[in-house]
Amino acid sequence: MAKRVSGQTGNVESHPLPRRDVLVSVQSDPSGGESGLCRSCHGGVSDDSFLGNGYVMSADRDPARLRSQRWFAPDDLRSFGHRSRLRQMGYTAEEAEGRPVIAILNSWSDLSQCHTHFPQRVEEVKRGVWQAGGFPLEIPVLAVSEMFMKPTAMLYRNLLAMEVEEVLRSHPVDGAVLMGGCDKTVPGLLMGAISVDLPAVFLPAGPMLAGRYRDERLGSGTDVWKYWAQRQAGCLEACVWRQLEEGIARSAGTCMTMGTASTLASITETLGMTLPGAATIPAVHSAHSRMASRCGRRAVEMVWEDLRPSKILTAGAFDNAIVADMAIAGSTNAIVHLLALAGRAGVSLSLDRFDQLSRSTPTFVNLRPAGEYLMEDLHDAGGIPAVLSRIRHLLNLDCQTVTGHSLGENIANAEVINPKVILPLDTPLSPTGGTFVLHGTLAPDGCVIKLTAADPKLLKHTGRAVVFDSYPDMKARIDDPASGITAEDILVLRNAGPLGGPGMPEWGMLPIPKPLLEQGVRDMVRISDARMSGTSYGTCVLHVAPESAAGGPLAAIQTGDMVALDVEARRLDLLVDEAEIARRLAEWQPPAAPARGYRRLNAEQVTQANLGCDYRFLERGAGPAAEEDPAIF
Repeated sequence: MAKRVSGQTGNVESHPLPRRDVLVSVQSDPSGGESGLCRSCHGGVSDDSFLGNGYVMSADRDPARLRSQRWFAPDDLRSFGHRSRLRQMGYTAEEAEGRPVIAILNSWSDLSQCHTHFPQRVEEVKRGVWQAGGFPLEIPVLAVSEMFMKPTAMLYRNLLAMEVEEVLRSHPVDGAVLMGGCDKTVPGLLMGAISVDLPAVFLPAGPMLAGRYRDERLGSGTDVWKYWAQRQAGCLEACVWRQLEEGIARSAGTCMTMGTASTLASITETLGMTLPGAATIPAVHSAHSRMASRCGRRAVEMVWEDLRPSKILTAGAFDNAIVADMAIAGSTNAIVHLLALAGRAGVSLSLDRFDQLSRSTPTFVNLRPAGEYLMEDLHDAGGIPAVLSRIRHLLNLDCQTVTGHSLGENIANAEVINPKVILPLDTPLSPTGGTFVLHGTLAPDGCVIKLTAADPKLLKHTGRAVVFDSYPDMKARIDDPASGITAEDILVLRNAGPLGGPGMPEWGMLPIPKPLLEQGVRDMVRISDARMSGTSYGTCVLHVAPESAAGGPLAAIQTGDMVALDVEARRLDLLVDEAEIARRLAEWQPPAAPARGYRRLNAEQVTQANLGCDYRFLERGAGPAAEEDPAIF
């Protein structure tokens, strides 16, 4: 039971819901807690303070300002229909009318493995919305499952973005809570919310608990690749493999290494689109439930403040996100998604900007696959606020965030609790950022390599190319002893990009040939127009642009050609005469376009990796931040 202040006597009395004519929650601090509480005492969003113990009249909370009132307020036949259908669903006028309508976009399904706790979190978000005087409505959206959707969840990121944009635009909604976590749900939800530009706060799913095998802590993906290599080499029994299978994913939540999901949650917090500290809270931690209710309360406040993504996602905010990505040795996938988000926000962002900021940003977050620890350790060490506090001199601290405060204010009292996890800047994992951008005759528009996951001995390497025309071709031939592949060779996979995959699957961590595994080889130079999982490691050159299916030089390379990689010089070159490359490309034939449906749309509209893989007709460019609201007839 919430409480209200009686307009007649001033007495506090019990009431099922706060009346809309007396609504106003107490002012919140940047952490989402109650005003007057020290942020450092309650650890950002992990405190138990209650936002909104009383309600006081607010002059600026005129229901006529609400977008949803266009559906409900007029005295006409159409609005009568809207209101009567609310009654049909069991909502009274006091519950539903004159309040900010908050859409809870829930990317849950029975096959969304990272989001199994979302049904409970929805109820906690609703609780927060009701407490702040809003009207919560859950709206399911596409559950983009990284594990189960084929050929890749990335193919459906833009479909989710389109759905989010149109769901928010077409319904009587004033603001939104975006519930996501599994890799592509994060950019998909954000891209759609940016395009419609309604007040929105992102609720990250949170990492799962650390895995366990006997006395060893297991990390998602990273330890899978390690033990799979051992099994392929004949060093691991089937029963041990089954025990690993049962212990690697022990709870709801996303991968607990610094994979793509954790990277995107971290940079979303840095962009200013989550509550401070939200990115690292383990999915099953009680603090995650409390954070969910705060998201609901904060969404209502953001509506009254008219705090939209367009006021948060500036060029400075994107620079902050890139700096954070480099500091945490984030997934290479973050680059593609940040480019797409910037395109939706109308912010000019190039691939080279990532390399510029990488050169001046140390990698000092000691998490797998680049380091030692896991996400719950990062949370206990102080979370993303503590990470950012280490590099505040590299950040644009005046950037606005969903709290209504600047990034600098949000991290003002942040503290590094465990310097073994968040390393001092004078002893980083790497003096530069986790990802470098390369160019050259094999990648005229660029490609990327995760320096902190590569073998230092291979960062300058020239070798013979062994070319696979597709993933099935690679699977069929990679382990053949007759192939003659040596550790000095360079494995090349093509037709795995945005067009060729389709959807740019995570095939870039090409497997080491089994005969080499048996010899003890654990890394080789690998090149592709694909992506790779953020939990992966190895000397893998990724996102080669233009891709082979678009007629890039990758389409011209042949087995036996020499390729030169020089990471320090930021070069990737095919050591073949330019005239010969041109001759080969002149003979190249593009793959047949899909005949129909969504894949046909993807083939016609998707951009290359260096531009973010968004659809051309969805990028904002220099146009307005959002289309006009629909007419109501």
